[in-house]
Amino acid sequence: MHVLVTGGCGYIGSALVPILRDDDRVDRITILDNLSMSSPRNLMGSGLGSDDRLRFRRGDITEYGDVESAMRGCDTVIHLAAITGADSTHDRREETFTVNYDATRNILRAAGKLDVSNVVFASSCNIYGRAASRDIDETVDPDPLNPYAESKHEAETLLANAIEEYGIDGTALRMSTNYGYSPGMRFNLVVNHFVFRAITDRPLTVYGDGSNWRPFIHVRDAARAYAQAALEPGNWPEQVYNVGANDSNYRVEEIAEAVRDELDRDLDITYLEDEHPGPSYHVNFDRVAETGFEPEHDLHEGIAGLAERFQNGTGGEHR
Repeated sequence: MHVLVTGGCGYIGSALVPILRDDDRVDRITILDNLSMSSPRNLMGSGLGSDDRLRFRRGDITEYGDVESAMRGCDTVIHLAAITGADSTHDRREETFTVNYDATRNILRAAGKLDVSNVVFASSCNIYGRAASRDIDETVDPDPLNPYAESKHEAETLLANAIEEYGIDGTALRMSTNYGYSPGMRFNLVVNHFVFRAITDRPLTVYGDGSNWRPFIHVRDAARAYAQAALEPGNWPEQVYNVGANDSNYRVEEIAEAVRDELDRDLDITYLEDEHPGPSYHVNFDRVAETGFEPEHDLHEGIAGLAERFQNGTGGEHR
């Protein structure tokens, strides 16, 4: 199988590529990335340059020609490339839609033209907005509160139309909030940000009252989910999956407390009023469990592993 990974040098992509490389079902991986928010160093140790199965293409998903050129000969596409950081997109709406929506149309158009059999699209549980109910499943209507979530929700419609028009397999993975170490680290994710502040003895700042619910998933588990959906499409027949675990929904204040307690530091937790209170969603993951997918990492392990990685360059979670 030949797999194309867009955004393969990013936070999830740099954890995903080694998983695909080590899978006997994959005989070629093409990585498409414009390197605007990542670096080639994130693939160091992946075998790039020494493993003939890995090919890097520098290109932009907003340019259709770059997409079609990279996709030629591919069987499956894992489309990760996107503008991320939901809160930051309030001030960059046009750019967010250009990358997250218009470029997804390029991906799907090329997939239809080139007879790609399967497209796995990176969506987000962020699209649920501020939901009053608990245990939100895939039948709940999304209520996106920021351009990031809006663009992801509308791109899901593009995927549904492409499945019908081109007859391809496709699924959107509404991913929980990621945390944990990967070569393409992101520090604007709440767990990663809190751990970094904690080890530098700074207060943990919670915006709002900390009551917002979020589901969390380790980046390596997120990468495993993308790999499984790409390589085993028959086990992922639904067009949409929430990805995470039912016992991994936490209030943001609980995340701050977990970081403080796990690292055993006397840290202040401060609360600041927030102009944008942000989404709050407590999610149900029964559907994804039916695929056989199950996260392997828990929050406390991830916090400890991140701290160890920051301090000593090692940590169980990166293996």
